[in-house]
Amino acid sequence: PIGGWDPQQLIGQRMTVWTNSGPIAAVIARKPIHLLKSEERTKVVKLEEMWLDMGAKDKEDAASVVRIGDPVTLELGYQEMRNGLANAPGMDNITGVWVVIEALRRAGSLNCAVYAVSTVQEEIGLRGAHTSTFAVEPHIGIAVDVTHATDCPTIDQRQEGDIKLGGGPVIERGPNVNPRLFDRLVETAESANIPCQIAAHNRGTGTDANAIQLSRAGVVTGLVSIPNRYMHSAVETIALDDIDKSADLLAAFISGLTGNEDFTP
Repeated sequence: PIGGWDPQQLIGQRMTVWTNSGPIAAVIARKPIHLLKSEERTKVVKLEEMWLDMGAKDKEDAASVVRIGDPVTLELGYQEMRNGLANAPGMDNITGVWVVIEALRRAGSLNCAVYAVSTVQEEIGLRGAHTSTFAVEPHIGIAVDVTHATDCPTIDQRQEGDIKLGGGPVIERGPNVNPRLFDRLVETAESANIPCQIAAHNRGTGTDANAIQLSRAGVVTGLVSIPNRYMHSAVETIALDDIDKSADLLAAFISGLTGNEDFTP
């Protein structure tokens, strides 16, 4: 798969194959449970034990419409739930794109140049962040991503932290994050009465913040994350209020910049 996928999440999913001649409907399947041997029923299914069925009659029929390397994606769907929650595949990271666009819309006039970038290929090496940060050469870079919401069964909050849907944006700190920029983001949230949550890392975050920090001679880097349940699944779940408050936080932050800030620790 492209990026990180739990094979268990893919069984029985509707898919779309993107070909040069247009999209083709397909499903991911495995042997029906009725036909599984008793020992197979207790095993975790492996990716190579599943297949993509697009209704082709045979190999020649399939080869007439698809080519090796044609991308395949989950069928998109969006569903609103109780208490202001919503689920869809790809909340990681279409929510980040929405937050950045909405933050710029809300910010109004600015005292410095601000660039918005929708990066690509984050899942396979932070590639878009590498190239775009090199091109823009910013003084400050804030990655907007998702983080694991831990307010659901079987997740040990003592190990994974206490992050809730509806608790507001998560302001991250750790080796990738400039400490003075972290403090400024927290102060901005407090001044604007925006609820926020704090998360800490002891190493690289695995987000575009890694690439931003190391671009050229180094960039003052921050990370704002949106709580997300069931990451890398077809039902990634977020709170709509969290993305709204994340946009408010970034809008307030960039509106408060003078262009003369010194974030030297």
